Amino acid sequence: MSYFAAAVARGAAGWTAAEVDLTGAADLDEVADRLRDVDPDAELALLFVESDDTYLAILRLDEGEDLRIFGSDSAFAEESRIGALLVGDIKAPALEIDAVVEPDADEDADDEDADDEDADDEAEEPAVDPDADPVGDADVLADLGIPAPRLLALCAREGMLPADVVAEICQALGCGDEVEELREA
Repeated sequence: MSYFAAAVARGAAGWTAAEVDLTGAADLDEVADRLRDVDPDAELALLFVESDDTYLAILRLDEGEDLRIFGSDSAFAEESRIGALLVGDIKAPALEIDAVVEPDADEDADDEDADDEDADDEAEEPAVDPDADPVGDADVLADLGIPAPRLLALCAREGMLPADVVAEICQALGCGDEVEELREA
């Protein structure tokens, strides 16, 4: 199973990004150490792990402490060693996603005709993937402007790959260019 792990750390000088190699990581503490190494003085560090265009895990450290984890689907733990390492010990579901439907905050209110057409299209499609079983802390990015319902909706949106979800999150956080440079390297 292939993966891409991008860390972003916010310090006094802004965002720093680095690709993180999780090969050989024995446990979550070692993953957290690798995240800390991106910028040991960072006030906030996030690790986005995308696997096989299917799964996403988000890890967060505030001031190097208190690791918080969100996984887009509990099946990630069953599919790979990396998945088991990152989300295997999480038993709590992220939220009941049946009720999670949030309008896209980026839609242009002036374009009402297009919005009406989009609303008709969305009514025909399920709002969430019925097979997805998100786990962990869905509020992991809430204080950064991405509340749990929005994160869950992004992960469940039809046609959205984990890379698309990460790109949208990073654009909202202000570190999209840094992560895109990592992808292109």
